[in-house]
Amino acid sequence: MATHLKNLSDFSGTTIPSAASYSFGIVVTEWNAEVTNALYQGAYKSLIDNGALPQNIHSHPVPGSFELTSAADILLKNTKVDAVICLGCVIQGETRHFDFICDAVANGLSNVAIKYSKPVIFGVLTTDNQQQALDRAGGKHGNKGDEAAITAIKMVSFAKNLMV
Repeated sequence: MATHLKNLSDFSGTTIPSAASYSFGIVVTEWNAEVTNALYQGAYKSLIDNGALPQNIHSHPVPGSFELTSAADILLKNTKVDAVICLGCVIQGETRHFDFICDAVANGLSNVAIKYSKPVIFGVLTTDNQQQALDRAGGKHGNKGDEAAITAIKMVSFAKNLMV
């Protein structure tokens, strides 16, 4: 596995624009809360560390990963956020439920991003087990919440620079 000894949240080789003038929505699932709370903390801290103002970060819980799509759509329809960061965790079980949920969420979030021409960030862990999720939520592989926040900043900057 390519990630087996790698911290995926290392941004030392990249330039991150200031997030000071941007507004972000964060939707985070309540399901798998131990993991998703860690993802949220990582995302929030990364936004703040890169200049986002606390009053420009709008956080909302949703029951599960399936609900991320409608939450992102509702946020973009009813607020002035520049990007929505979607955080969740789906752990493989004994049924095909995992496949259906992961596919629906990935496609749904892509469709919302296209609908509004705004970044909708897929910060959903899709792991085989709880330990893999914890390893990617502040463990040995970094924090996918950090990665989602940095991606949101970079994509908003990309979009804003095209409008100049």
